[in-house]
Parts: sequence; structure tokens; C-alpha cells
Amino acid sequence: MAADGMSLLLPYFLTTRSTPTILKVPDSKEKKKKILAMRMHRVLKRHRLSRKRNYIVLFSLWCSILATVPRPRSIWCVERSQHWWDYVVMSTFKNKDWLENFRLSKSTFMHLCDQLRPYIQHQDTRFRKCISVERRVGITLWCPATCGEYRSIGHLFGVARVDEVKAVVNGFKIKFGMIQCLGSIDGSHIPVMPPALNHTDYYNRKGYYSMILQAVVDHNYVFRDINIRWPGSVHDARVFVNSSLYHKAINREILTGNELKIDDKVVPLFLIGDSAYPLSSWLMKPFAHNTELNDSERKYNYYLSKSRIVVENAFGRLKARWRRLLKRNDMMIDNVPYVVSACCILHNVCEVHGEAFIESWMQGVDTSNQPTTSQSRTVLNNNAKEIRNTLVDYFKNMP
Repeated sequence: MAADGMSLLLPYFLTTRSTPTILKVPDSKEKKKKILAMRMHRVLKRHRLSRKRNYIVLFSLWCSILATVPRPRSIWCVERSQHWWDYVVMSTFKNKDWLENFRLSKSTFMHLCDQLRPYIQHQDTRFRKCISVERRVGITLWCPATCGEYRSIGHLFGVARVDEVKAVVNGFKIKFGMIQCLGSIDGSHIPVMPPALNHTDYYNRKGYYSMILQAVVDHNYVFRDINIRWPGSVHDARVFVNSSLYHKAINREILTGNELKIDDKVVPLFLIGDSAYPLSSWLMKPFAHNTELNDSERKYNYYLSKSRIVVENAFGRLKARWRRLLKRNDMMIDNVPYVVSACCILHNVCEVHGEAFIESWMQGVDTSNQPTTSQSRTVLNNNAKEIRNTLVDYFKNMP
């Protein structure tokens, strides 16, 4: 039985033990190559990981070094001139200058600075020096005290000094032959993105949305008064009678004094405008072209139009310099007046300081982009026609 049992189990053992013998045993050289390749692969992999770690460590170390080394940032390195504040305001301004420009005396200004110092004093950093408390308070007071009045480039049209009034009057006389003229008034469309509410009010007769910029300009293209808040569909005359300029003029707060006598007739200071404006003793306009005019009236119209063109040229130069005013301003409608006012101020700075104006800038600028006007037959005072007739007689003898 035992033999028979062994004989029965023998094939099984023989089979199982013989299994490895049928596998191909690799050659010793080939086996060494594979092992070497695997080792090289592991070594290279470890080397790459080690190199990455080294790069990361070096990069971190370099960043930490840069963070500790003070270096100037170019964005903070733009030099700003403080000459006007340090040497003009703080050193040469007298008490009347402080009152005129900041609406308080220098002693009150310094007291205010001392009171605010604990709350607004900043410290210098390695990037830049802080703005002093005095300059901060000065800027804060300058903004509301000069809003829309341009004292940084000249005094408000209505409160100009006598010598400045004379300079403007003489400028119009020398350049254009117009006497007693203190400025030319007109309006210009500023393209805007209308608000959702009442957007049709901003659609003007020229076929786009706009706000109207009303301006008074002197003989040197300088804006003396501006009004920018009315939608583009509003008539020039309505903008005019709702402006602060109009109310100051009828209340005799401006355009007074310096009267001129011509043949015993008094001619006051006045503005000049086109036919859309009402005739007044302080606003002269041309005779209607659709009526029969004599030679004297045509000559008066010629001199008035020749003088009035200065405001159209000023609008052209304004938009040529600051071309954002040529296209639609994609901003909230409430912000448009601030942008336009800032551009007018910058324009005045350029004109007052004699900055060059390149004529090629005028390409694409439509100087006739003024509101469409219609004849106004309104006469604001009884002597307005008499004053205009006096001017007609004066220009009758002009060449």
C-alpha cells in the first residue's frame, strides 16, 4: 500500500518540482544590465528630486534676501514739485491771500492743523515720505473753496480784479475790434452714456446722447465760467437762465463798473452770444439774418461774430487736448461734470502757461459741435436795444 501510495504521489511531486526547471533562466550579463539600469534610474530620480529641492531652497533664500534689502520702487520715485506750497503759500501768502484762497487766516489754519494732527499724522516709510498735516489740510480746504472757480489758474469770472477785467476788455478790442466785451458765451455737446431713467432727455438734435457744457471764454481761449449739468436736449437759452452766471448778472454781482461813454450814451461791460441767447444790457447778440439789415447792422454782426468765434475755438482746443471729451464717456452720468470740469482746468493751465498746441490734434474735432440754436426774441431789459444801437453806430465808422 505504501509503495502504491508513493507511486501515486510521485507524479505530483515530480510535476510541482519540475515547474521552475521549465522557466528560462536569464543570462548573467543581461541580468546585471537590468539591475544596473534600475539602479541608475533610481539614482537619477533621487538626483532630480534633490535638485528640485535645492532650487526651491535657493529660491526661498533669494526671496528672503530681497525682502530684507531696502530698494526703491519705481512707482514711488516720481518727483513732485512742492515749490508752490512750501515757498509761495507758506512763505509769501499774506492774510488776505489766505482768506481769499482758503477762506480762513493762517493762524486759524495752523490751529486747525494742530487740532487734527493726532488723527491724520502719518509716518514716513522706506517707500516714500508722508504728506504733511499742513498739506493735507490745505488740500482739503482748497477743494471746496475753489470748486468750479479755478483760483488755481485765475479768479472767478465774476470777482476778477479790475486790472484783470481791463486786460480781457483790451484783449478783445486789440484782437477782434470789439469794445467792452468781457467774454464770449456758447454751449457744446459732451457725448455721454445716458442713465436708464429719463434717457431720452439726453438725446440731442444731432442724434446722440450728450450733456451741454456752457462756457464763457476770454480772448485767450481761457474758460472764465462753466456750467455742465443739463441734458443734451435742453435749449441753450434754458441752460443759460438756470445758470449761476445768469442770476449773478441780473443781480448785478458781476459785469458792473468800467462803463464806456459813446456819444453821451453809456455802454456797460457785456458778454457776446449767438442768436439763441436773449438780448440784454450785459449780453449782446447779432441781428437776425432772416431780416433785412443795413450796412451798419451787417458790420456790427461781422465784428460780433468775429469776436464770438473765440469760444468755438476754445471748445475745439479743449477737446483736441483731452480727446476723451470727443467720444462717449462710459461712466455714471453724475461723474461726467467732474471729468469735464477737470479737463477745463487743465486746458486753462495749458493756455495760461503758453503750452504748445499742435494743430494736427484738431484732426477729427468738429468745432461746429455746438447745440442747434433757434432764434430767441427775448429782451431782458429796456435799454438792451439802445446799447446795441450805440454799438451799431460805433462800428459804422470802423473799416
